[in-house]
Amino acid sequence: DVMEELEDEGIEYRDQIPIGMMMEVPSAALMADNFAKEVNFFSIGTNDLIQYTLAVDRTNEKVAGLFCPAHPSVLKLVRDVIRVGARNSVSVSVCGEMAGEPMYTLLLLGLGLNTFSMNAPDLPEVKKIIRSTTIEHARQVARRVMSYDSERQVMHFLREETRKIIPEAI
Repeated sequence: DVMEELEDEGIEYRDQIPIGMMMEVPSAALMADNFAKEVNFFSIGTNDLIQYTLAVDRTNEKVAGLFCPAHPSVLKLVRDVIRVGARNSVSVSVCGEMAGEPMYTLLLLGLGLNTFSMNAPDLPEVKKIIRSTTIEHARQVARRVMSYDSERQVMHFLREETRKIIPEAI
């Protein structure tokens, strides 16, 4: 609509603007196949996706302890969005605290993610993990993680894998 208005007014504009979508709620992640037809990229907003998937307000101290990126339901949504993106040539990135948390780096790489958005202080450790592994190893980690049915199993395994690369990280 805006492009049509600009044309009508004779104002020049760039007509090939990439269109993207934040994946921050379970309903969007579940409908990713449909949205992939309309966009060039997805950005998975992990903080909100976790909060809404688990129905846990991370700012409420009474329930914030239940906020967990390692919950299998969250990981399945993340995996599915990445897969939909790959099938539809829609690039996928991840932002939020999960992107900058070294413990999740191998998993996210193994799920097929290669674009992370994080705070600058998180870069060195995440970078070290990426440089210290192979995609095949990351895929093995992801396959194993996706077979677990509890966040405890996921967290224990990811901690151990991360400690192999950065013993002081966790």
